[in-house]
Amino acid sequence: MFVASKGRIVIIFFAAVMMADIAYLLVQRAHNTVRIQQDAAYDRVPDVALVKPTPAPPTVTMSLPGTISAWYEAPMYAQVSGYVKMWYRDYGAVVKKGDLLAEINTPRLDAEYAQAQADLKVAQTKYGLAAITATRWRSMGQSQAVSGQSVSVQNANEQSAKAELEAAEHKVAQYQAMIHFKSIEAPFDGVVIARNINVGDYVGAGSGSMNANGTASELFTVADTHAMRLFVSVPETFSSILQPGLVAKVSVPQFPNAVFEAKFLTIAKGFDPNTRTVITEFSIDNAEQKLWPGSFASVTLTAPARKGVYTIPTGALVFQEHGMQVATVNAQQITHYQNITVGRMSDAYTEVSAGLAPDDRIINNPPADLMEGGKVRPVEPEQGYLSTPNATAETKGDDDE
Repeated sequence: MFVASKGRIVIIFFAAVMMADIAYLLVQRAHNTVRIQQDAAYDRVPDVALVKPTPAPPTVTMSLPGTISAWYEAPMYAQVSGYVKMWYRDYGAVVKKGDLLAEINTPRLDAEYAQAQADLKVAQTKYGLAAITATRWRSMGQSQAVSGQSVSVQNANEQSAKAELEAAEHKVAQYQAMIHFKSIEAPFDGVVIARNINVGDYVGAGSGSMNANGTASELFTVADTHAMRLFVSVPETFSSILQPGLVAKVSVPQFPNAVFEAKFLTIAKGFDPNTRTVITEFSIDNAEQKLWPGSFASVTLTAPARKGVYTIPTGALVFQEHGMQVATVNAQQITHYQNITVGRMSDAYTEVSAGLAPDDRIINNPPADLMEGGKVRPVEPEQGYLSTPNATAETKGDDDE
């Protein structure tokens, strides 16, 4: 009987253990179900990093390459064909207007000029004879000694001879003008920056000296360097700062420690469709003749920036069918897509000229599946993701493009 009682106790014990195990499993399952539901609810709300618009710097500064050219630069070509007799000014020579640079030997032109002078003498003789003859025939016509028709013929001969004389005079004047081009003269005060001829070189009318390949080049190039012109291609997004009063800081490789001032002169009111840049011209005083034509220049432009402009990370931009937008978050952590107007853009930061307020909270790198009115969970970004020293430095130097 004791054995039977002990057996019942064992059975009851195992039954109790099994029921406890089942109860534990049921409780654990219920707990896991609640936890999964909580995790699912948590995961439905994405974590986002928020940024606020930063006021843009009060000035816009950018560095661009430029080209320095002479105030005036004249490539000089021959107007007559012949051979170079002598050149008198070499590279770097300072010349005055009218100074003789070179002489061209033109035997053919000289012969044609002599022929024109001879033709002029013949025309003068013929006209003299025709005038005397016509005068005599007019006298005889008054006394009815000759017919009126004969007088008219002599008058016509006189007029024809006069026309031939005038043509011969113009021909001589034409050759005299061409003879003047045998001398190559400086067109203005300046410096000879190119000489492409030597004694004996053949030069062609309307072109220049002929090289071994048969192509023509200018004989001389004279530049007026009392002041210089600076040409800069400015990107379209920066064109708003180009206006009278703008002063650029210029440095050149040959004077690395010197800074020259360039004053805004004019702008080409049209963009190059290939580069989206506009040619801008500045003037630089060059009284000391330090700057040379053709120099490369590093140009720094600084101008007041537009007011009411903010900068945000470029990653915060969202482009949808409504245009450029940003995802903002209100106090209830609800998302709203706000239309904005963007200005200058860089890889890291973008200027926004309209659509933002200083206290707006903007999602940086918003998820692609984030919908309008969706709830989000703001979190602090990891160090190096958003607010790093490099990012701050890039914001300050963002305009130096």
